Amino acid sequence: MTDIVPFLRLSNVSKNFVGVRALQDIDWEVRPGEIHCLVGENGCGKSTLIKIVAGVHAPTSGTIEIGGQEVLPLDPAKAKALGIQVIFQDLSLFPNLSVAENIAIDDTLQNMLMPVNKAAMRKTTRAVLERLAFDLDLDAAVSDLSVAERQIVAIARGLAAEARLIFMDEPTASLTRAEVDRLLAIVSRLKADGIAVVFVSHRLDEVVEIAERVTVMRDGRKVGTWPVGEVDQKKIANLMTGLHIDNSIVARDMSSAEPVLEVKNLTRHGEFADIDFTLRRGEVLGIVGLLGSGRTELALALFGMHRVDSGTMALEGQPLTLRSNRDAVRAGIAYVSEDRLGLGVILPQSIGDNIMLAVMKSMTNGLGLIPDKSRKKLAGDWVQRLAIKVPSADRAVQTLSGGNQQRVVLAKWLATKPKVLILDSPTVGVDIKNKQGIYEVVTDLARQGVGIILISDEVSEVFATCDRVLHMRGGRILEEEVPGRVSEHEMEERIYA
Repeated sequence: MTDIVPFLRLSNVSKNFVGVRALQDIDWEVRPGEIHCLVGENGCGKSTLIKIVAGVHAPTSGTIEIGGQEVLPLDPAKAKALGIQVIFQDLSLFPNLSVAENIAIDDTLQNMLMPVNKAAMRKTTRAVLERLAFDLDLDAAVSDLSVAERQIVAIARGLAAEARLIFMDEPTASLTRAEVDRLLAIVSRLKADGIAVVFVSHRLDEVVEIAERVTVMRDGRKVGTWPVGEVDQKKIANLMTGLHIDNSIVARDMSSAEPVLEVKNLTRHGEFADIDFTLRRGEVLGIVGLLGSGRTELALALFGMHRVDSGTMALEGQPLTLRSNRDAVRAGIAYVSEDRLGLGVILPQSIGDNIMLAVMKSMTNGLGLIPDKSRKKLAGDWVQRLAIKVPSADRAVQTLSGGNQQRVVLAKWLATKPKVLILDSPTVGVDIKNKQGIYEVVTDLARQGVGIILISDEVSEVFATCDRVLHMRGGRILEEEVPGRVSEHEMEERIYA
């Protein structure tokens, strides 16, 4: 394939911002109809590279060719006209508009002086969805769609704009395995149509599953590009971080430890039923299962967000009744939500203010005020303990990477000194080094005696962190397993059966 003219070629591309060299001497190419994965830690330069190709940023030096022709200077409109489409993680859709209006938006914008031709819009949308072998209600509001369906709308919009190269930035971060499989099938269909796809993902199992070639970036430089058959997940992780990542099984026998949380016959109609388990002091208990299995609904009930219909709970041997999440926090239960941006932190507020949120009442003085010295000490202590990489705790959380944002969420709840910590998909959208850092935090907390419930879509994650694993399906616990007594592959087969 070396004689094929690349659709996209970057030669010696560098990008400097004020005081920062974001990219240095990047030589990179993407072939027509190729599925190419671009991987690297947060801050390695992937986003800057994509924005340069999309015409958002101009390179400081170097050249860009499309189909063998140099195209600089680039702007977003020119890049689009050349067939470059970027599907960012937030998808950039119009939630109040319909499926058809979102997919055919370019046609509408190009003829703003003319009345909207709804029949043509629907025809365009149907044709594109047929190419993807996917059926959607053309009149449905995008706000009513699932994340997976919105992904399809974003891809279809790119096809309607005659895309020849589509960048997908973390497209599977919030999808279940079944939805991921469906998305990967659509990516294969795009390849068959001659459309190149650059897939950006922290999920290395998907990288080796879907890619033909993989390019690794680190610290603003290209480490190299390899045929996917020449690298495995372990090798890619090493190339990305420069570290040896150890994912060996760590399961311990915790049966002799004291129970910290006991749940018996817990039921909430329509969500979960007859849930029985015991979490022991210092134990890490994993919960896996497909979307709709009841995992998150159970977590919300254990945190007092949802009332149960029947069953009992006990904390350290004492009966526990939760009417609200305030009851849970007072009892010593903390919950890190899967939606860290929507529910975990207040993005415009400082790190210090976010860490203080769950313990504000205990920090007030006789005048009902929180001394600035106390706030700074609390924030500084947790920034240091969780190795949050930031020059000051006064920085807004929205300026941090995904991994550091997650550490702020953890710090907020750890400040409450919980006896039980519930982590719902704590590493979604977090790069591999920060994942490892979060795993180390979990291990350290368990050593200190905190009982931890870790909910995850990734079997490899629970096998690398948990002592036992509960498999949920249809709102019930189907089985309990110990990592090592059953293999990751066997567990995955059971989950997706």
